[in-house]
Amino acid sequence: MTAAVVAVPVAVIGTALMAAGADVSAPDLGPTAGLNTAAMPAAGRKWADWYVRSAAQCPQLSPALLAAQGYQESGFRTDIESEAGATGIAQFLPTTYATWGQDSDGDGVTGPNDPEDAIMAQGKFMCSMIKRAETSGYPGTPVELALAGYNAGWGRVQEYGGVPPESFAAGQTYHYVRIITATAKRWSVAAAGISGLGSGSGPDAVRRAYTQLGIPYSWGGGSPEGPTTGFCDGQNGYLNGSCSASRTEGFDCSSLVQYAWWPSLKLPRTAADQYRATASRPVSRNALAPGDLLFWSRGGTAAIYHVAIYLGDGSIVHTPRTGKSVTAVDIDAAMPTEHYVGATRPGA
Repeated sequence: MTAAVVAVPVAVIGTALMAAGADVSAPDLGPTAGLNTAAMPAAGRKWADWYVRSAAQCPQLSPALLAAQGYQESGFRTDIESEAGATGIAQFLPTTYATWGQDSDGDGVTGPNDPEDAIMAQGKFMCSMIKRAETSGYPGTPVELALAGYNAGWGRVQEYGGVPPESFAAGQTYHYVRIITATAKRWSVAAAGISGLGSGSGPDAVRRAYTQLGIPYSWGGGSPEGPTTGFCDGQNGYLNGSCSASRTEGFDCSSLVQYAWWPSLKLPRTAADQYRATASRPVSRNALAPGDLLFWSRGGTAAIYHVAIYLGDGSIVHTPRTGKSVTAVDIDAAMPTEHYVGATRPGA
């Protein structure tokens, strides 16, 4: 494998998010040269200026894209090592870093575990992949092809004549490209729709959910640590055992809610259990507040099949079904109106 990346970037992100504290309620730092730091996890904001510098090495790159890639690789952790031996914030193999890395921050030390130097090397490596992609004639944008090359190696891109399909490596590279490009879109523009929410656990849950807009729906996917299952470090088994041996990328409706409210409130895993855990605090439709949970059922509260988070102004954040992604929509457009059974207000 010639790329920086490797076998487990999405699985690794689980423990990284919990350890790094992906706190979207941290102070709003505002935009940084096209990078919407307010939409980023707090753990990544300290590297924002370096992502800006790295993107400046190549006109086809953006700070948001490199930051989104770093988040997918490591959760912005600087001390992670994969099973394949890739290390650091950008998950470089030592041999790859030797080609692209240098002492960019001038501290006299360099290596894949030096985050400033690794971020600069990430941009250089991506730029080289983009140049290959531009002359390849393969379908897909140069950035998409470059991301695939970074993850799987350019040889795999050549083998498949483009981004490797979902059948390759259990869809790892296919989803790697999708997730990073979706995250980059969110981080490159203002987080419209969540201004003026105020403070408190409910608004914080909305902001946390909003950072996942564009992440694909995956039944059984997601955990309190991010849009994946398959990494278990013994922390409660994520309550109801959602930690598993598989690597499912994305969220389903209830894992998104669990992720949004965690850790201020450790909700159970399924929509029905989330209803039971919060049913003692019902909320009428005309009194909804940001962070409230809305439920849909095909047969009363005993058959609840969907949950969403109230955003405000008649809108929700949710992930509806296979083929869709985390999105913000009007309540009445979310699910059949006749299936709506009520709302609750979680208490931290």
